[in-house]
Amino acid sequence: MTGRVFLCRLDDIADPGSKGFENIDGQNPFFLVRRGGHVFGYRNSCPHYGAPLDWKPDAFLSYDKDRILCSMHGALFSIDDGICTEGPCPGRSLTSINVSIDEGAIYLTEKPSEG
Repeated sequence: MTGRVFLCRLDDIADPGSKGFENIDGQNPFFLVRRGGHVFGYRNSCPHYGAPLDWKPDAFLSYDKDRILCSMHGALFSIDDGICTEGPCPGRSLTSINVSIDEGAIYLTEKPSEG
C-alpha cells in the first residue's frame, strides 16, 4: 500500500458503532469502531481462536456498545487499545490497523516507518 486508501465517511458509522471491511488494498478483513470523533481499527480475528469477531455484518460491539465482542466465545475487548478484558484470552489483544481521519473522511494508512 502506498499512502492512504479511502474507506468511508465518519458519518457512515453510527456513534458509537462499527463497520467491517474486506478486500481493501490486499488487507485481511478488518473493522472500524467509532466513538465520538475517534476511530479505532482492528483486524477481524479473535486472538483466542482466530475466528471473525462479528456475529452479523458490521456488528462488532457489545450490547452496551462499550466494548468489542467476539461472537464465538464472548471475549470482550477494550475499544481504545484492543486488549481482552473478559473471556478466554485475558491480556491478549486484537491486531490494530492504522487509520486516519481527514476532513470527515476515514483512510487506511501505512504504518509509520521505524528508524
